[in-house]
Amino acid sequence: MNSQHHSIGELGKATATKVETIRYYERIGLLAVPDRTAGNYRSYSSDDLARLSFIRRARNLGFSIDQVRALLGLSGEQDGECGAVDVIARKHLKEVERKIADLEALQTELRDLIRRCKRGKIADCRIIAALSPA
Repeated sequence: MNSQHHSIGELGKATATKVETIRYYERIGLLAVPDRTAGNYRSYSSDDLARLSFIRRARNLGFSIDQVRALLGLSGEQDGECGAVDVIARKHLKEVERKIADLEALQTELRDLIRRCKRGKIADCRIIAALSPA
């Protein structure tokens, strides 16, 4: 284990993570509760920094907290098979693709509404009419 220690502020700065988020990850068990200094400040190791970097990268890729938890568990099994990681990533990719399809449908609908706008009076506005209950 690396003996370099970091404050919560240093950890946050190094990983572009808010202090509140780091504390949240501790509360939900993604990060271990760190040791405390004599002055009762949190003291994180370089291993904690690496773990938080992993979490942040996974979250930036859109993995859920549960998926991150599973990936962290699997990452500790260096001799294990990668199939379980693949299953998580493929499931996440399907969800991303579904969201993209939903957003593309939304984009098409909004473009259509805007195209039908005559820029006249609000009373005749096609966008307002489409948003109003039938």
